[in-house]
Amino acid sequence: MKEPNWENCSEEEVWKYVGWHLAKNGIQTILVGGAVAAIYSEGAYKSGDLDFVLKTYIDGKINEVMAEIGFRNEGGRHYIHPKCEKFVEFMFGPAGIGDDIQIKPDKKIIEGQTLYIYSPTDCIRDRLASYIHFKARECLDQAVLVAKKFPFNQKKVKDWCASEGSPQAFDELMKRIKK
Repeated sequence: MKEPNWENCSEEEVWKYVGWHLAKNGIQTILVGGAVAAIYSEGAYKSGDLDFVLKTYIDGKINEVMAEIGFRNEGGRHYIHPKCEKFVEFMFGPAGIGDDIQIKPDKKIIEGQTLYIYSPTDCIRDRLASYIHFKARECLDQAVLVAKKFPFNQKKVKDWCASEGSPQAFDELMKRIKK
């Protein structure tokens, strides 16, 4: 796996590089959060961090792998690379969006390793979760960027918004997509 140009790398390059090295060492992760929106929006949105949910965990192995690829632990679950503006964070699973923990991430095979990432539908729901629960308007904007570029399961998103107590979030999403 070729090392990215750290000074101007994208979220996708960091995800693939870090995720590939983790997978090669038996650590499976799912990329979640704003970095997924950055990848799916093809850079129209930029995220300062990459959130990895651990599907598997091997005690002490994350520190070892991250150090081997140039990242240092900044305490707890945060890692930075001295040449990269983006940082990496690890969280224990399961991955969840609101009350839904039945997430089936997309699989991508990268140079022989399987990496996992939220599907466009789950990315949209994830961004809407921040909009609904934290009133983060920029997260609605991110959901719109992804929804305009990828087909997504509208019924799943609509039903999920209703189950989260905010059917109007789906209406707002659809209105903004059509603009």
